[in-house]
Amino acid sequence: MYRVFEALDELVAIIEEARGIPPTRNCIVPRGEVLELLDDVREALPGELDDAQDVLDHRDKIVTDARTGAETTVKTANDQAHHTVTSARDEADRILADAKAHADRMVAEARAHAEHLVGSAEEEAERTVVDGKKEYDALTGRARAEADRLAAAGQASYDRSVAEGKAEQDRLVSQTEVVRAAHTESARLIDAAQADSDRLRSECDDYVDGKLADFEETLHSTLRIIGRGRHQVRSGSSVPDYASEFRAESPGFRR
Repeated sequence: MYRVFEALDELVAIIEEARGIPPTRNCIVPRGEVLELLDDVREALPGELDDAQDVLDHRDKIVTDARTGAETTVKTANDQAHHTVTSARDEADRILADAKAHADRMVAEARAHAEHLVGSAEEEAERTVVDGKKEYDALTGRARAEADRLAAAGQASYDRSVAEGKAEQDRLVSQTEVVRAAHTESARLIDAAQADSDRLRSECDDYVDGKLADFEETLHSTLRIIGRGRHQVRSGSSVPDYASEFRAESPGFRR
């Protein structure tokens, strides 16, 4: 490339020193020297300039081909993007449908489990109430029978004491010197018989009251157990064992 610039400088010097042709701006230059310098410039120019000239000569075609290739690339990319978006949307719809089906299945299973828990709790509560009623009836029957027995025993003791007092009174009436003592003893026996009868009746009442108090405590324990079971059912816990809790809280309960 240095020879190119040197030859150009020499051409400029020749033209500047050439003799002009009046009245024009033309001049007379030595043809041979100028042609030699131009040959030197041509030979000194690298081959890449020819290639560049070829590129310039074909630039329209290259630009057109590049634009066509770019448009093809953009169209292919758009088609690929559309296909990718469509596939992603289809996959998202499928995943959403699967998730919804799974959620519906879980809700149905949870509802069925809750209904099963409620049904089991209601059945257990009904069994507990039936057992409590049976126990109540049994306790009431035993208390009534025991009260009747104690009342009968007290009445029999009272009648026996009265009969003994009357017999003793009749025996002592014929004896004038002991009439007063007989009356006193008779009154004492009658009072003792009455006191025994009152004591037996009081013991009977206390026994019945104790049994009823035990049953009242059993009913309260049953209600507490049922309340805890309903709370566990509402909170989603497992089904409680009402029977075992009832027996644990009510030591006096016997199946």
